Formats: sequence, C-alpha cells, structure tokens
Amino acid sequence: MEGGETVYEKIEELAEKRRRVEMGGGEEKIRSQHEKGKLTARERIDLLLDEGTFVELNPFVEHRATHFGMDKVSAPGEGVVTGYGKINGRPVYVFAQDFTVFGGALGEMHAMKIARIMDLAAKNGAPIIGLNDSGGARIQEGVVSLDGYGHIFYRNSIYSGVIPQISVIMGPCAGGAVYSPAITDFVVMVEKTSQMFITGPKVIETVTGETITPEDLGGARVHASVSGNAHFTAPTEAEALDKVRRLLSYLPQNNMEDPPRVYAPEDDGWVEELAEVVPVEGTKVYDVLEVIRRVVDEGSFLEVQERFARNIVVGFGRIAGQTVGIVANQPKVMAGGLDIDSSDKLSRFVRFCDCFNIPLITFVDVTGFFPGVNQEHRGIIRHGAKILYAYSEATVPKITVITRKAYGGAYVALNSKAIGADLVYAWPSAEVAVMGPEGAANIIFSKEIRESDNPEATRAARIAEYREKFANPYVAASMGMVDDVIDPRETRKKLREALEMLRNKRESRPPKKHGNIPL
Repeated sequence: MEGGETVYEKIEELAEKRRRVEMGGGEEKIRSQHEKGKLTARERIDLLLDEGTFVELNPFVEHRATHFGMDKVSAPGEGVVTGYGKINGRPVYVFAQDFTVFGGALGEMHAMKIARIMDLAAKNGAPIIGLNDSGGARIQEGVVSLDGYGHIFYRNSIYSGVIPQISVIMGPCAGGAVYSPAITDFVVMVEKTSQMFITGPKVIETVTGETITPEDLGGARVHASVSGNAHFTAPTEAEALDKVRRLLSYLPQNNMEDPPRVYAPEDDGWVEELAEVVPVEGTKVYDVLEVIRRVVDEGSFLEVQERFARNIVVGFGRIAGQTVGIVANQPKVMAGGLDIDSSDKLSRFVRFCDCFNIPLITFVDVTGFFPGVNQEHRGIIRHGAKILYAYSEATVPKITVITRKAYGGAYVALNSKAIGADLVYAWPSAEVAVMGPEGAANIIFSKEIRESDNPEATRAARIAEYREKFANPYVAASMGMVDDVIDPRETRKKLREALEMLRNKRESRPPKKHGNIPL
C-alpha cells in the first residue's frame, strides 16, 4: 500500500489489542490474584478444557458507561472471558469472570457476553459451564447491571433441562450473582477461597447485629454441609475443575441424547460380598456405600452432595459402562429416615436424571419419614411430597431394590410399583409393611397385650406373628408389588439385565404446560 499502513501493520495492531485484552487488569492485578491462591480467568479455562481447544468470542467488547468517570476507564474483555472448546473430546461452552477487571463485577456488556454464549450452547445442544469470580453488580452502571443479571437468570431457567448447566464458584459471589448458580444443575466450590451469600457479613452486622466471617457465612464447608447449595467442593481450583470434567463424563450433551457409554470389562455379575454387607437384623447399621460400590462398575461411583442430608445418598455410577443415577437410604445416619433436607436432595437429583435420560436405581432401607415437631412445622408433608412427585413424573427406566426395611409412606415414595417403578426387586431380608412389627403389634393387639397375664410374652408372640405374616418380601411379591425376590449376590447381574431390557423404554405423560411440584 503506497503512503498508508500495510496489512502487516494492521495485523500487528490486532495482535497488540489482543495482547492487552489477554492481560486483563494488568500484571499487578494478576499478581494479586495469584497471591490469594487464585488463578486468572484464562488460566482456569486452560485447565478446564482439552489442551488447545479453546476458541474465544467477543474479546473486544467494551462497556458503554459514562457516569462516575467510567468514560475514562478501560475494562479489557469487559471482565469476562467467553468462548467454546472441548472436554474429553466433547463440545462445551464456557464463561469465566475476570476478577482482575473491576473485581469481575457484572455490567451491561459483561452480561451480554454471557447471555450470548449461553444462547450458543442451547442452540448447539452442549453444556454451559460458568466460572464465577465476581463482586456482584457493577454499581457504576446502575440498573442496567441488574437488567443484565435478569437476562442471565432467564436463560438459566428456560435452558434448564435442555442442556447441563454447571457453576464453579472460584471467589466471592454475592448479591444477585448467587441466583444464577442456584438455578444451574450443579455448583462446585473451592474451599477457603470461594463464598456465596445474598448479603455480606458487614450488611448482616449492620441490620441484625450478628458478626460472622465471610467463610463462616457462605464458604464451601457451609454450603456443602448446612445449606445444601453446593454439590461438590475441592481444596484447589485445579481439583474443582477436574471434578467438572469427571461429572461431565456421566452426562449427555443435551436432553435429546442418551448419556455416554464407556467400555467396561465383562463379568458374570455375581458379587459374593453382597451376601453379608447388610445385616438381617433391622436394628444393626451398615454403610450403604458398601452396597453401591459393589454393584456399580469398579471405581465408577461419583457421590453428589455427600456432606448434605447424609441420611440419603445420591450420585452417578456405571453398570456395564452405562451411566445410572443412584438413590439410596443411608442406615448409618438417622437410620436412613427421610427428613426435609433429604427429601429436597433426593427429589432434585431424580428430576435431573429424568431431564437427561439417565436411568434411576433406588436402594430402599427406610423406616419412614423422620418424626418430630420441628419437621412437621417446617413442612415435612410438602417436602416429602416432592419425592412422590419426582418419581411419578420421571419417565426414564426406574428400578428399585429393597434391601431391608420398606415401611409406610416412605416405601410408597421411594419408587414403588404404584408410582411407576418398572421393576422392583427385593432381597430375602426385605420387610415390606405399613410399619415395623413392634409398632404394628402394639397397635393391632394393644387390648390383648394390656389384658394379658404376661404382657411382655404376649407382645413378643404377637410381634413374631406380625413379622412372619407381613415383615417379609413375599406378601408384596404375591401381589405383584415386588417383581422378584433375588439373591443379594446376583443384584449386579439383575440390574445389568434390567437396564438392557429397558434400554428402549418410551413413556409419556398427559399433555400439559408443566406440573405444579409442591415447592
């Protein structure tokens, strides 16, 4: 070009602009991020995605704010990096908030970048992963920041059940910023360096007089064990991102696909140890994880929310290489009884599996819903009803294994035949009844026991009589409520056969806009 810039100068100008964007808030801010034990947005993306697969979009977007001196302030990349790449060779879409630019605060154009990448993920049927590290709304931009959050929340909601949505909390996440992760399917938090709360410690102290640290208010430990807002935690950012990669290996790309199958070596499905894992005596405790780990492919169980509502166990596993969702009572915590938190945990997991075509396997050993004034007053009826709703609504293959106790309404709720189980198996140790033999005998024979010359002997005899007649799997099996009573050692084999038989299951529900789950 005569008398003007050459194309190579234009290319160099492009490269320089890109370098400035990639530096985010600059070397000092990057250094500060590293000193806190945190990675930059781009370093996180590089760890998350398969090497060399990331393609960035909208790197040159800039804010349009002019108030409070914003017209003189640059925000490289608008404080968020967006694009697409691959995890385990499969496409994913990602955004990573950049704390080195305005503390990752969300403004109008920042939100626009996130909304656009979410739209692309939905159009192309692939998971969206958000790496959150943000102080909240960019207050200099006023109400347009709040509007930006609204656009993200809307997409989280309408794409729910369409594509998997995963949030990784990698720093502060306050105010409106927490609602987007709350709508997504899974939340992963980094211990010690990430927090979530609606109002921070200073606001709480001002309004209520309570003093608390950010970590004790909304750290990973609190959300994993108390609130239930976090599904997974990890001690480092690298391990948190690795959990996302592992989680995605169980999930389909979208609601129109089946979950991926992986190679699994063939075996005869006979597991000798299952004969002795569950004590026959109903009062003896055991760890249901010992049952699950022996039934699924070796090393394949990924527990979800393992520190929250520990009386129920939920998670993903594989049987003969096929992804399954597993729900199981945990007898070593609250005797495996169902309470408010476990009802919520269980129901949400069942609904996720149904959204994404993941077969459900339920291991039942339950005495009932947990009694108590506190539970009743806080709404155990409403929360317990969610379990009934979730299982009844689900159309994926549903298989139940009753290992020991299956009493009362909890038996019905936990994927019984009446609410849509495709197959119900029971071990010989199973007791399917309205209630336990002791309680039943005390009610049915109360007058006889009271008037007896030897009340204790009479009570013992009547308990034995009830146990013989009802506290076994054979009455339920004779009425078709149990499809088969099986040797515990062949459980894996039976489940593998059932999954194969149900592979092409098709079932629909009456046409409607949507149901009204008892939230």
